[in-house]
Amino acid sequence: MKKAILIIAIILVIVLLSGVCVGIILNATQKIDHPIATIKIKGYDQSVVVELYPEYAENTVANFITLANNGFYNELKIHRVEDTLIQGGDSSGDGTGSPRLSDLDKSIEKDSESDKLYAIPGEFQKNGYDNNTLKFERGVIGMARGDYTTYSPNLKKESYNSAGSQFFIMTENLSSLNGEYAAFGKVISGMETVDNISKVETAVDENKNEETGEVTKKETTRPETDVIIESITIDTHAVKYKKPKTNDVFDLYSWYMDTYYNSSTTHTH
Repeated sequence: MKKAILIIAIILVIVLLSGVCVGIILNATQKIDHPIATIKIKGYDQSVVVELYPEYAENTVANFITLANNGFYNELKIHRVEDTLIQGGDSSGDGTGSPRLSDLDKSIEKDSESDKLYAIPGEFQKNGYDNNTLKFERGVIGMARGDYTTYSPNLKKESYNSAGSQFFIMTENLSSLNGEYAAFGKVISGMETVDNISKVETAVDENKNEETGEVTKKETTRPETDVIIESITIDTHAVKYKKPKTNDVFDLYSWYMDTYYNSSTTHTH
């Protein structure tokens, strides 16, 4: 009887260990279906298809997915074209805009008191996200952000956590961006479209001196003819991504007034 019980116990242990081993093997070999973003640009036949990598920047990917599938990017511009990248996704069309909470959550009434501008934490190494080792090589997509350190070197945290909706796609490798910006995916088809956009003619601004009549010209990174995002849609393979964590947009004007104007007024009195 004891021998039979011992044999049964051994069999149960073997079964349990087998199940654990099979689970480990499946987890190790199971293919992860990354979200796939399809970016359609007006006037370009080939869409830009981007594979997103939540394992590098989970919150950034969640933000991009939510905005895209809510239609936020539809009809916005590619407003910046340089030798190394193209950039778009700004609601203002000139690189100065930020998204609002209603762009993430349709239950929030647009332009209501609750509908605040928002930013997201920068998921890159300089900001403490050591797992994001994705390098800014050709085809990689990253999040644009502000740089307030030109006003004060103490504003690194505010700069690092200032991304919102603007993204850029690399046309060349640029190692100086590694660890400084949140890379979160890579183009898997349609780089020809990205390359063609990067070669469009850019605008030249003219300024006239009213006193002398002299006209000065300044080259810009703004396309001469608007490049419009028709739509961005995301296939999540039925995986549900949570709404992203957000933070308030840094108020540079208030900071400047408190730091310089108010402090100088206090010292004067």
